[in-house]
Amino acid sequence: MPREKNPESAATRKRAPRKQAAQAVAEVPVAEVEYPAFVDPQQRTSLIATAAYLRAQGRGFEAGHELEDWLAAEAEVDAELLRGTADSART
Repeated sequence: MPREKNPESAATRKRAPRKQAAQAVAEVPVAEVEYPAFVDPQQRTSLIATAAYLRAQGRGFEAGHELEDWLAAEAEVDAELLRGTADSART
């Protein structure tokens, strides 16, 4: 009697991701990241600058926190833009 193959063993094996696909993702420049169509990069930068200014103002313009303010403002603005995109997709 021939030995039967176990169909589960073949299905449970995982393959490593293809190197070409991983390289293609890694090579996408930051400038090509798409943002919602209604906010162009200049508007985004303006929103970030305003939010960073307000953060600095709230701290009394204490020197040495410029980069921290910018990065926090950038994360805040991007989160709001993505939230707005998700909210508009639901309606």
